Amino acid sequence: MNSRLFLLLTVWLLLPLTGSAAETHRPEISVAGFIQLPGSGRQVYNFNPGWRFFKGDIRGAETVDFDDRSWQVVSTPHTVELMPAEASGCRNSQGPAWYRKHFVVPAETKGKRVLIHFEAVMGKQILYLNGKRIQEHIGGYLPFTLDLTANGVQAGDSCLLAVFTDNSDDKSYPPGKRQYTLDFAYHGGIYRDVWMIAKSPVAITDAMDSQTVAGGGVFVHYDKISEKSAQVYANTEVRNDNTRSETVTVETTLTDADGKVLGQVSGKLSLKPGEKKIIRQQLGVKNPKLWSPDTPYLYRLQSRVKKGTRSLDGGITRVGIRLAEFRGKDGFWLNGKPFGQLVGANRHQDFAYVGNALPNSQQWRDAKRLRDAGCTIIRTAHYPQDPSFMDACDELGLFVIVATPGWQYWNKAPEFGELVHRNTREMIRRDRNHPSVLMWEPILNETRYPLDFALKALEITKEEYPYPGRPVAAADVHSAGVKEHYDVVYGWPGDDEKEDRPEQCIFTREFGENVDDWYAHNNDNRASRSWGERPLLVQALSLAKSYGEMYRTTGLFIGGAQWHPFDHQRGYHPDPYWGGIYDAFRQKKYAYEMFRSQSPACLQHPLAECGPMVFIAHEMSQFSDADVVVFSNCDSIRLSVYDGTKNWTKPVPHTKGHLPNAPVVFENVWDFWEARGYSYTQKNWQKVNMIAEGIINGKVVCTQKKMPSRRSTKLRLYVDTQDVKLTADGSDFMVVVAEVTDDNGNVRRLAKENIVFTVEGEGEIIGDAAIGANPRAVEFGSAPVLIRSTRKAGKIRVKARVQFEGTQAPTAAELEFESVPAELPFCYEEQEMISSTVRTGTAGEASDTKVRLTEEERQKVLDEVERQQTEFGIEK
Repeated sequence: MNSRLFLLLTVWLLLPLTGSAAETHRPEISVAGFIQLPGSGRQVYNFNPGWRFFKGDIRGAETVDFDDRSWQVVSTPHTVELMPAEASGCRNSQGPAWYRKHFVVPAETKGKRVLIHFEAVMGKQILYLNGKRIQEHIGGYLPFTLDLTANGVQAGDSCLLAVFTDNSDDKSYPPGKRQYTLDFAYHGGIYRDVWMIAKSPVAITDAMDSQTVAGGGVFVHYDKISEKSAQVYANTEVRNDNTRSETVTVETTLTDADGKVLGQVSGKLSLKPGEKKIIRQQLGVKNPKLWSPDTPYLYRLQSRVKKGTRSLDGGITRVGIRLAEFRGKDGFWLNGKPFGQLVGANRHQDFAYVGNALPNSQQWRDAKRLRDAGCTIIRTAHYPQDPSFMDACDELGLFVIVATPGWQYWNKAPEFGELVHRNTREMIRRDRNHPSVLMWEPILNETRYPLDFALKALEITKEEYPYPGRPVAAADVHSAGVKEHYDVVYGWPGDDEKEDRPEQCIFTREFGENVDDWYAHNNDNRASRSWGERPLLVQALSLAKSYGEMYRTTGLFIGGAQWHPFDHQRGYHPDPYWGGIYDAFRQKKYAYEMFRSQSPACLQHPLAECGPMVFIAHEMSQFSDADVVVFSNCDSIRLSVYDGTKNWTKPVPHTKGHLPNAPVVFENVWDFWEARGYSYTQKNWQKVNMIAEGIINGKVVCTQKKMPSRRSTKLRLYVDTQDVKLTADGSDFMVVVAEVTDDNGNVRRLAKENIVFTVEGEGEIIGDAAIGANPRAVEFGSAPVLIRSTRKAGKIRVKARVQFEGTQAPTAAELEFESVPAELPFCYEEQEMISSTVRTGTAGEASDTKVRLTEEERQKVLDEVERQQTEFGIEK
């Protein structure tokens, strides 16, 4: 090893576990496509706090004089019902729910157009403003906007906004499939952010509202990209909502990440009342820093609409310059060079207890967790994700396949296909500026649809992004029209070796599943973390085998995405999906370490966990296997036991066409009775240890030491920050984990305790005993709790104790951390904060919204699922 590489490896070993030298990171969050530009003239308010909520339907809830004082006060993102961590099989609530918000339009918005922007609400929605029915929206995964100004509201007005939501099954709009035949769940509510946006009457349009093909808002695209230069184009659409004609200047400035101006262009637009126009501008960049998963460099494009020297409107678009090419038999190329295999995972937006209602910080943390695991590509399953997740993928270097909402369902009514196409247009308009977007999936996953639908879907992707370097369209190779027309096809390893192989690049949309049948779902790649060491190891080795298949290629096959990295709830099966490399709380399983070990030891990344690593997948318990499995990305591993009394060295297999860094198995290392001989006396018990050393070029570059846990004596708390602090906005939350340990800090994996959590200061616990949240049972040595912020920044003290304390019980623990102020101003009136337990109403509400099926009906819908899965291929 040369001295420079050795120095880098040494530095990596000294960094925190996240791989970042920074203590904290504050992700930038876009609102309606823009990151805020100071002094632009556009004002954005956090509209999440202060909603009154009622689960169920109730007569008159839209009226101004309705008495909602008994309703719970909540902040969005919000779920209609907190659920246990294991709540699959249609146990989540489906049906109507109401949200009401009393607010005053800020006085400083005078003279501006004021909008309420919903990032997504599940199901069907009806919006009432001051008692008047204003608009409806259907679909649970894309944004929509309410124009207050157009409905007569002015600055200083007191308003009531009532939102009726319904996440019941409905076959008329996508996804359309009934939840009890669905492999995910329609968790209800206003589960993404809500913003108030105030902008000048002459302003940049919203790409969603404009409904302009390949237009609306700011559309950034590129051409002539190389390491020496690149051309950046910005198409900016401006609308004049004044009653008089206006002439304005559109100024576009490109800066580097540090704010240094690299170029600026401006041009004039003359607009009649009600008219909108697009101005097309071009900027050149010399020696661009090209975006890639390992170097996700983001430039900043500042857009301003100016009247003289005064800025009327504007925002920042983060720009990643990169050239992605799918070259058929030559594979995937990035920035003029062969990239190698794209390997990653699918992602549902599901989290323990809160369903889909994740704050922006957890969206970012999920992206980081996936990049930490070595993923370079994420397929959204099976719908567009939260905008902040897309922002995070840009920043962390994750390619994304964006899928239109749908799974195993086709409605022959013409309106259904048109709604799918509308969703596809909207998701492209929303996400087209993200450098992370590599492919669109404009069809319905695992669905038999007609040829004309497939061809129209492909045509839409080209219409909405008609420029060079566009994200390509991908779909199942056996679906109508796909093999003959689509840019990338979904298939399996080995498809590139067949005589009838396609000409396009082949990608596996979902790998890693080994189910016995679609009724039982018994398989070796799914393991609840609570099952412990042996199942977790079996899962990791099963996924290692499937992961390795992603490297079997003639060049035409370019990789795949694991199904699925986070445990999540499902509709059609009583068991959650336990195939995650993390559980539903984002606690790591052994499989995470297997994934992590596939990243090159020499990898450098600005934010993700990286560098040389070694992990011993063994707990040294009385039930542990004799063989010891070690995951590492080094050249070789030296394993020693009993303070080096015995040691072995084995190479890490790096075989072309297989797993880059295969697991290393050391046979017959662990003998409980031999270890007992050392630990039987107090004098020698510390010799019972196991040390794995990762070796590169003959030098030890990373080490892990393990010891068996002795008796449970302490609790220990840690907070899973991922270097991002808790934001005091009333909806942000973090996971705090209590571990049961011995005197020396070794986790007691076999401990059986219930942990009681309390919180003091500016935080509250999400959930209670009714859902198994508090007290929380210890599983595999730990018990997590979700801590939500208040709207006031400050210290939060979390305490944990065992439920039944005693002289010899593990001692309690406490942890203190701080929340930081929210960056955007709030707009709300309600002050009361009520317990997170959802209060259920009475008048007009069905007492039980869960669907009940007869045995015959249940078997029929399961047969339908099995047919769909079989038609679209199960991994062999």
